[in-house]
Amino acid sequence: MALFNIQRPKWIPRWLNIPLLIFVAFVVVLLFFGDNNYMRISKYRSQINDLKSQIQNNEDSAAMYDAKVNELNTDNESLERLVREKYGMKRTNEEVFITDIP
Repeated sequence: MALFNIQRPKWIPRWLNIPLLIFVAFVVVLLFFGDNNYMRISKYRSQINDLKSQIQNNEDSAAMYDAKVNELNTDNESLERLVREKYGMKRTNEEVFITDIP
């Protein structure tokens, strides 16, 4: 096979041959300079982890709001307390005094 019978210069060690150097250079180019380089992949992985944490936070808050809606739909006392505190509503036969004490 005369294809890979390339004479190596004297300054290159015996164990280091030209096809190995070409292969290592090709791998380095792909890792650091290609379209899917290592830095871009690591940036995408960190973005994916951030988005997964945001999804988890949104699922937790959605579960909290679902529980609150379920409580307001089933418990009339909590619904009445919410309406009185937040919207200042009252029954027809009662007087409400609102004080603003810091």
